[in-house]
Amino acid sequence: QVFTGSAAVSRRIYELSQEIVEFHEAVRPLRGIIGGLAAGFSKYEVAEDLQEYLRDVADHAASALEESEGFRLTLRDVLALNAALVAQRQNEEMKGLAEASNAQNEDMKKISAWAGILFAPTMITGLYGMNFINMPELNWRAGYPFALALMFSSSLIMWLMFRRKGWI
Repeated sequence: QVFTGSAAVSRRIYELSQEIVEFHEAVRPLRGIIGGLAAGFSKYEVAEDLQEYLRDVADHAASALEESEGFRLTLRDVLALNAALVAQRQNEEMKGLAEASNAQNEDMKKISAWAGILFAPTMITGLYGMNFINMPELNWRAGYPFALALMFSSSLIMWLMFRRKGWI
């Protein structure tokens, strides 16, 4: 589960770490208590088998303390590993989002370029379609071919310019 890079796993590791710390805090005072009892062995003439049993309890308490410290360190390392995996997963997601954003930007460039190419002929057509009475080029014999040539050439120039920039 650690290698999934899940936030829920991080939470569980943290909870386990807290349990280990609580266990460690509960067991740590036993060393002093057992040491105090052992100090009174000669004073109170405690039976040898009870002394042996208390030494065994002291060994178990020391072992539990060592193991809990080992578990705490292991959980700390596992939490760091899980955090690194979460960060790596987030980086991969961000990379995917950045790639998608770049692709959208490229699409927007193309759409904008085509809109620009279509703008010039649309504007010229719109001007000629207003039906003004006083338009000198309407009476000019080459006015219509000139307007078509102007629309075509402006579109061609923009197409070449956008193609050179790599937008189309």
